[in-house]
Amino acid sequence: MSRIKVLVVDDSALIRQMLTELLSSDPNIEVVGSASDPYAAREKIKKLKPDVLTLDVEMPKMDGITFLNNLMRLHPMPVIMVSTLTEKGADVTLQALELGAIDFVTKPKLDVAHELDKYGEEIVHKVKIAAGANVLANAGTVGEAKDGVKQKLSADAVIKKVSFKKNFKTTDKIIAIGASTGGTEAIKAVLQQLPADCPGVVITQHIPALFSKPFAERMDKNSAMKVYEAEDGQQILPGHVYIAPGDKHLVVERDGARYICRLNDGPPVNRHKPAVDVMFRSVAQNAGPNSIAVLLTGMGADGAAGMKEMLEAGADTIVQDERTSVVWGMPGEAVRIGVAQHILPLDKVATEVCKLAEKE
Repeated sequence: MSRIKVLVVDDSALIRQMLTELLSSDPNIEVVGSASDPYAAREKIKKLKPDVLTLDVEMPKMDGITFLNNLMRLHPMPVIMVSTLTEKGADVTLQALELGAIDFVTKPKLDVAHELDKYGEEIVHKVKIAAGANVLANAGTVGEAKDGVKQKLSADAVIKKVSFKKNFKTTDKIIAIGASTGGTEAIKAVLQQLPADCPGVVITQHIPALFSKPFAERMDKNSAMKVYEAEDGQQILPGHVYIAPGDKHLVVERDGARYICRLNDGPPVNRHKPAVDVMFRSVAQNAGPNSIAVLLTGMGADGAAGMKEMLEAGADTIVQDERTSVVWGMPGEAVRIGVAQHILPLDKVATEVCKLAEKE
């Protein structure tokens, strides 16, 4: 197998050197060059033909967003953005994901030596995902939580598995959506097509804590529904969307005839916090047949086990198809274990959700 060719673009010589060393430590990756600004990068892309580009968000001469916009228009290729973990950095990074970047990593902390191993694992992992991603299907993405060396726990670590109550009745339905790599734009595509009177929607997207509120605000501007970053105790209402904060599991509970959001500070599940499996299990146990599970593009398997529990509880299930997914990991796993009732291209997901929501 040929090695993945990477071009590192950053105005800091120290960052270029660090990224080059971290990426080169993996035998399957070859850093073919580096560039200090987008103009030099443009020439090196033509000459070196890299498979993946790491791109600094903020650079002199031409900012990373302008360069990315031109690149995705003229020469689409997998790009990993290197972002500062600030409110401004979050907003610019989400804009980059809208333009077609596959994923992002934060700037490495130069003064924290013991963090570099984890950082190296993260960027190597994401470059490998990017190299195999479906760039043409991508209209954006968001980063997965760091894999690090966390123990891979199941939803049992957060919510005990119990049988759902088969006899309850409610007039309200719950739509539960899970996503990861490529998910920010996939979620936007779905929300844009859902009507203002749609049943309440809960969403778990793998995303850092500082990014979830700006993401919710962006979705609010692109949806007929009202979109929030979920708060503890918030009632789930029709026409409203609740996105899990980037550092808490989102759990759905029943309070009499109402559904409410609960934020859970339990350990990462499937190495993620928030985790889709946690949210899906809570919906299975509390909404059962009054719910719809949707799994969109994403790396890994988070959500497949939870979707199985939702299906067993009587929920309808939908997954995004391989052709339109940036990474067909999470939805592909749901298909593999046989819990996907409807396998659909992204532009058909919202229509199916509405059809199932109206079903008696």
